[in-house]
Amino acid sequence: MDIKGFQFSAVEAAIKKPGRKDLALIFSEVPATACSVFTTNAVKAAPVLLSAKHIKKGMAQALVVNSGNANACTGEHGMLAALETSRLTAEGLGIPDELVQVSSTGVIGVQMPMDRLRTAIPGLVEGLSSGTLDEVAEAIMTTDTFPKMEARSGQAGGSSYTVAGIAKGAGMIMPNMATMLSFIITDAAVDPAFLEKSFRCAVDTSFNTITVDGDMSTNDTCLIMANAMANNPPIKPGTPEAEIFKALLHDVLLSLAKQIVKDGEGATKFVEVRVTGARNDIDAKRAALAIANSSLVKTAFFGQDANWGRIFAAVGYSGAEVDQSSLSLSFDDVIMATKGIFAGGDTEARGTEVLKKREFTVTVDLGLGSGTTTVYTSDLSHEYVSINADYRT
Repeated sequence: MDIKGFQFSAVEAAIKKPGRKDLALIFSEVPATACSVFTTNAVKAAPVLLSAKHIKKGMAQALVVNSGNANACTGEHGMLAALETSRLTAEGLGIPDELVQVSSTGVIGVQMPMDRLRTAIPGLVEGLSSGTLDEVAEAIMTTDTFPKMEARSGQAGGSSYTVAGIAKGAGMIMPNMATMLSFIITDAAVDPAFLEKSFRCAVDTSFNTITVDGDMSTNDTCLIMANAMANNPPIKPGTPEAEIFKALLHDVLLSLAKQIVKDGEGATKFVEVRVTGARNDIDAKRAALAIANSSLVKTAFFGQDANWGRIFAAVGYSGAEVDQSSLSLSFDDVIMATKGIFAGGDTEARGTEVLKKREFTVTVDLGLGSGTTTVYTSDLSHEYVSINADYRT
């Protein structure tokens, strides 16, 4: 990955326990145009509140992020910890405090061990290099089983640029804003208003289309920084370069979003849920999310049980307009039901074979209009319960 003007570092601070790097830094050599999307949960972690304040001017130069402790539901002490983390990082880098974004992930309700961060931050700053995002991606993992990274390259005005991103997330995944952290960087010069509009659109069509368990965190953050070090003419809306940039940004975010679902806690299936024929797109998404979040549907996926009736039931209570005599359903290309009735024959056996695959598509046609959407989900396994039954230990 060739991305200009960004440096990276990761160290072990033993925030939750020793043995792995758990504190990371992304630094832009110049102030970058930036914007963020944060959790819509009414209970927000201290770093979310601080970073939302810092990002209001649309600029950022550094991100300091830790795993092992969410610094959420920690009261005044938690905010003081976030403020000190930001201040120490800014002082070490020689930049204004408000250009630092702070992010945390881990256990909720535990005070941040600031003595360990105070000790670790100087080494974090000193360790900056123009390497890759790999170590940062690994340092932000919690129950993730693999680091999540993606990059795409493009050209604008004869200059090459890169859009790269990392993410963490495996559990507590639900749209608005999918429970996760994701950090996107680009060396492209991009018009600020266009960057924000494109970024929010890309979030809506990627991270807001995934669900693992229907839960929403206190710490969700998705940040983008564009430092213009590629020296291209600023990408502006209404140009061919703008369409290319939007497509690259969407591809990076959607890849990261799909990686999160594939790494869902205890997941054995990656399921694409398509809803067509709804009265409108809003109804389509209601129906798709009802399917994707249904515990009964998800356990049937895990058990490889072609129980299509559970899917129709979820559609029925979704709040979308439904005429059961117009419903049809398929697993991949196997038509399970049409006009609300089981297709018969060897359909059950063929549907079961589809559900044995690691990845498959569920398509439901409501037969009422042109509304359509796609969301991505996983199954619900015994392992998910095991992971979350003793997460704090």
